[in-house]
Amino acid sequence: MTPARGHLVWDWNGTLLDDLGLVVQATNVAFASVGGPSVTVDEHRVRFRRPIADYYADMLGRAVDAEAFGALDRIFHDAYRAGLTSCALADDATAAIAAWPGTQSLLSMWFHDELVPTVHTYGLTPHFTRVDGLRAAVGGGFKAGWLAKHLAELGLDGREVVLIGDSIDDADAAVSVGAHCVLYTGGLSDPAGLRASGHPVADTLTEAVTLATTLS
Repeated sequence: MTPARGHLVWDWNGTLLDDLGLVVQATNVAFASVGGPSVTVDEHRVRFRRPIADYYADMLGRAVDAEAFGALDRIFHDAYRAGLTSCALADDATAAIAAWPGTQSLLSMWFHDELVPTVHTYGLTPHFTRVDGLRAAVGGGFKAGWLAKHLAELGLDGREVVLIGDSIDDADAAVSVGAHCVLYTGGLSDPAGLRASGHPVADTLTEAVTLATTLS
């Protein structure tokens, strides 16, 4: 079936890359560094939100200013990098990528200079017309502006695009550029929250691609 929208933008963390356990582990390292609580996988999926500084403030029970967030973000990413080799792709990631009949790209909120070689390590680079990560020293913000830049570099109108991601922030970013979004329940967000969003939801990536081909 020819998709009504010819370009698919993939999210990386929690979508193509199955890194939920590592994200929670690294979050707990960051929290422990300031005497904070330990968060479970289920609690993280329910309570996580962007900007991440607001999530940290909620969990730590105190305000987290830019300086404090910067320190926590560095600790998080150091712990994340240390465990990254243990992460695999989602079970059906390669099959889902192969199932899309149009062009594809990847946009992550992980640091660009680390993302690009990592995607290459998993053998996925040839599938994407463009791979973009975060070009900033500190993360934690919203995806919308980065998606607009990503599509501008590709020369695409949002109305030509479907995004597959695992968070409400992915959906909000898609809406902001006039694109559709399919949300994947196997990632970093609580499935119930995704289903309540009103966007199409899939439990596997191959199902997400199937849904994406039907959007118009």
